[in-house]
Amino acid sequence: MSSPRAGSRRLWSSALGVLAAAALAVGVNMLVDRLAPRARVDLTQQHLYTLSEGTRSVLQGLQDPVTLRLFYSRRLGSAVPAYGSYAERVRAMLEEYVAISGGRVRLEVFDPEPFSETEDRALALGLQGVPVDQSGEQIYFGLAGVNLLDDERTIPFFQPERERFLEFDLTRLVYELSNPRRPVVGVMSSLPLNGDPRMMMMMRGSPQAQPYAVMQTLRQFFTVQDVPLDTQRIPGEVQVLMVVHPQNLSDAAQYAIDQFVMRGGKLIVFVDPHSEGQAMRPGPGGQPPANASSSLDRLLNAWGVETPHDQVVLDLRGAWRVRANPTDRVQAVDYVAWFNMQGDSINPAEVATAQLNQVTVASAGPVRQRDGANIEFVPLLTSSDRSMLANVGRVRENPDPARILAEFRPDGNRRVIAARIRGELASAFPDGAPPAPEGAERPADFPAHRARSEGAANLVVFADADVLEDRFWVRVQDFFGQQVATPFSDNGALVANIVDTFSGGDALISLRSRGESLRPFTVVDDIRRGADARFRQTERELTERLQQTERRLRELRQGQGGERGQGSAVITPEQRAEIDAARAQILQTRQQLRAVQLDLRRDIEGMETWLKVLNIAAVPLLLAVFAIGLGVARSRRRAAARS
Repeated sequence: MSSPRAGSRRLWSSALGVLAAAALAVGVNMLVDRLAPRARVDLTQQHLYTLSEGTRSVLQGLQDPVTLRLFYSRRLGSAVPAYGSYAERVRAMLEEYVAISGGRVRLEVFDPEPFSETEDRALALGLQGVPVDQSGEQIYFGLAGVNLLDDERTIPFFQPERERFLEFDLTRLVYELSNPRRPVVGVMSSLPLNGDPRMMMMMRGSPQAQPYAVMQTLRQFFTVQDVPLDTQRIPGEVQVLMVVHPQNLSDAAQYAIDQFVMRGGKLIVFVDPHSEGQAMRPGPGGQPPANASSSLDRLLNAWGVETPHDQVVLDLRGAWRVRANPTDRVQAVDYVAWFNMQGDSINPAEVATAQLNQVTVASAGPVRQRDGANIEFVPLLTSSDRSMLANVGRVRENPDPARILAEFRPDGNRRVIAARIRGELASAFPDGAPPAPEGAERPADFPAHRARSEGAANLVVFADADVLEDRFWVRVQDFFGQQVATPFSDNGALVANIVDTFSGGDALISLRSRGESLRPFTVVDDIRRGADARFRQTERELTERLQQTERRLRELRQGQGGERGQGSAVITPEQRAEIDAARAQILQTRQQLRAVQLDLRRDIEGMETWLKVLNIAAVPLLLAVFAIGLGVARSRRRAAARS
C-alpha cells in the first residue's frame, strides 16, 4: 500500500510532465514557424489547399509584382458562418499564392467598415456591396488585383456556388494581370458569322442578315480577327482559332491549321453532319445548298478523333416540340433531332461547362476517340441514355418529325457531341507542306514544318455548328431600334468560356474543379435516394387506386353505376352499399398513402440522427476508450512489478 507522500509525488510529477509537454509543443511550434514558416500538410480528402502545377507555373513565371487586395467584412462571417469558413479558405489560398510566387504576389487584407475610406476604396475598385440585414449596411467579400501598369482585375463578390473553381478564378486573375493584352481569336468559317451582305441588301432588318450573337459576345472580351478560308498561314498573333463548318478546305488551308496546332495554338472545331443554319439560307443561285455537311477528317483522324458525317444523334430527353405536318391529327410533336442538354449531359468537372444550365444542339453528330489514340479525351456535352444514332438522310430533305419519332428506338447508350482533346500530336502532313494552290505564292513568312506538336496540344471538337445559330439559343428583339438579345440556352456562354480558358494558356487549361470545404452527408443522400426509389412505386400504386375509387364514387353519385341513361335515378341499397365501401376504401388508401410518406422520412431522419451522434461523440468516445485502455495497461504493469 503506497503512502500519502508517494501519492503526492506522483501527482506533482504528472503535473510537471503535462507542463513540460505543453512547453515542448509551444517550443516546437515556434521553432517550426521560424525555420519553416511555409511548411504545411494538407490533410483534406480533396486537397483543397494544395495548388495545381498550372497555378505554380503561373506564379513562378511572374516577371513583375502583382498586388492583391482582399476586402472582407468580418460582420459577414459572424452573420453567416458559412461565409466565415469560406473566407478562411480564400485567405489561406491567397497566402499560398504569396509563398509560391517568391514575393511577386503581394497580399493586402481590408475590413471595410460602413462609411469609411476603405469602403469608398472598395466601391471605387468595382467590388459589390451586399446588405446583410434590413438596416441596409453593406458588407464586402471581393478581391481586386493591380499590376505595375495600373491594370485592374476584380472578383466583385466571392460566390460560394463557385467554390469548386476558386483556384481557377484566382489564377486567371493573376494571369490576366501578368498578360494584360486582349487575346486574339481567329475565325475561319463558311457560315456568315459576321452577317450576310446579300441578305442585308435583299431583306433589310432580317435576322439572317445580322451578325451572329455569339460573335458579338466574343468581341466584348477578345480581339476577333477573320481568317480567310484559303489562307496558307494562320497569323502569329492568333492565340485561339475557331474553324466553323469547314467545307472543301484546300490542302494548303488544312496544313495551315495543322501547323498552327503543332506550334502550340489552341483550336476549336465545329463540324456538322447537317447544318440547319446553312440549309435554311439560300445559296448564290437563290436555292439552298445541296450539301450542308462539313468535316475535317484528315486532321482530326490523324489526331485520334473521328466525327462521322453520315450519322446524327437523336435524343428524346429535351427534344424540341415542333409543329407537325398539316395532315397529322396531332398539332405538335417531339423532334428528337433538336434537343436541349441539361444536368448530367453537361460535364460538371470542366471549368468551361460547370456553371451552364442548358445547351441546345440541332442535327448534331457523334464525336469519338479512335482506337489506339494516345490522347486525353474529355466529353463536354453528351446525349442522354434515351438516344440513338440515325442516318443523316432522315433530317436532310423535308424531315418528318412524326415519322422520325415513330421510328425512334433508344438503345441506352450516350453519345459525345463535344469533347476536349489534349495530348502530344503528330502532324497530319508527315511529308511536309503541300504545294501552294494554283496561281498563289507562298507567303514570305511561311514557317518551317513541324512534325510534332510543341508539348501537349489542346483542341475542342463540336460535332454541331448549329450550336452557334441564334435561333437555337437566343431570342433577338428590336427595342426602339436597338437589337436586344435574350438567351434561353447557354450556347454563347459555352463558346466564350472555352475561348477564355484556351486564351489563358496551358496553365489555365490544366486547372480543374476542386472540392468544397462544406461536406454534405453523402451517406444520407444515398439513403434518401434509395428510400425514394423504394417507396415511390408503392405511392404511385396507391395514388392510382385512390383515383380509380374516387372516379367510381363520382359515377355512383351520378346514378351511372347501375342502369345507364337514367340520370339521377333513385340509388338502390346495393349502390348505397357500394358507395359506402368506396368511401371506406378511399379512407384506407389515404391512410396507407400517409404511412408511405412517413416511411419515406423515417429511415432518412433515423440515419441523420445516428450520423450526427457518431460525428459528435466518436472522437471523445475513442479518446475515452484509449485512456481507459492505457490506464488498465499501466495498472497491470504496476501489479506485475510489485509481484
